[in-house]
Amino acid sequence: MKPGIGYGLASAALFGVSTPLAKALVGSVAPLWLAAILYLGAGAGLLLVLALRRVRAPSAPLALPVGAEWIWVASAIALGGIVGPVALMYGLARTSGAAASLLLNLEAVLTALLAWFLFKENFDRRIALGILAIVLAAVLLTAAPAGGSTSPMGPALVAFACLCWAFDNNLTRRASASDAVVLAAVKGIVAGSVNGGLAFALGITMPSLVAATAGALVGFVGYGVSLALFVLALRHLGTARTGAYFSVAPFFGAAVAVLMGQDALTWSLTVAAALMALGVWLHVSERHAHEHRHESLEHTHSHVHDAHHQHDHAFTWDGKEPHTHRHFHPAITHTHPHYPDVHHRHRH
Repeated sequence: MKPGIGYGLASAALFGVSTPLAKALVGSVAPLWLAAILYLGAGAGLLLVLALRRVRAPSAPLALPVGAEWIWVASAIALGGIVGPVALMYGLARTSGAAASLLLNLEAVLTALLAWFLFKENFDRRIALGILAIVLAAVLLTAAPAGGSTSPMGPALVAFACLCWAFDNNLTRRASASDAVVLAAVKGIVAGSVNGGLAFALGITMPSLVAATAGALVGFVGYGVSLALFVLALRHLGTARTGAYFSVAPFFGAAVAVLMGQDALTWSLTVAAALMALGVWLHVSERHAHEHRHESLEHTHSHVHDAHHQHDHAFTWDGKEPHTHRHFHPAITHTHPHYPDVHHRHRH
């Protein structure tokens, strides 16, 4: 199995479980503070991971964004780290946990549509059919929400959060060759600080230490670790395919919401889950292969010496893989199954 698939599924599982856990905190933590705590927990936890990593390998280089990539990173943080989470927290306060979890599948749909039409990533009929199944399920949940929610504002806010994250995903892909933990840590610290500053300036009551600690732990796992894995999946799979694998997240969230007693297992939830399962299967069973040309490219990222990394080293290499350094790819034309990863962003 391609590594990106595992990264995408693991990211989905962690984020999916975090949704009903975050909803459980909504009653005791104001939505804006909760958004801040989730991202601060993610950023602080990942900074600790980076510190431990530097202790183990103090001389290992970091693959950081360069030049215009920082613009994409900043835009992604603004939309996906600040606007999106706030919309989600207020949306969670107005809809059921299971319905919100499944509506989050719209992120995969919108991510893929933006990747296809705006960012010109390859997209085929099988993926389009999968997206159609997910859209039908989302419409069903909005028309007959699980858990008895009657306000359209909740689903609308969740959908808006998904749109913000869809732009975030496509923008982050442009810097996905950079260190995933660094990108996720920066996003967590910046987004959490801005949201926390807004909450403080507006005079919103601060949460208790127990609630804040619980939110930070949920944020570290469900937002921090999940985001780092998501960036790795972007690097290997491209935006649309990563969004497709990530669309399994709501299944984990809905299951936890039902097990926690937040929601009942209703007919709308069951039918929507079946439609989404069909959409996910169509996504994950896709196969793409054709003759394609790689233009010459020079960049930095963690890699092994596979068919696309047959290069010499200008330094003494200890033979360990994966490793990180700046390297050059000569132009080449060949045929093999592939995804639109950092080495396959060609036209069709």
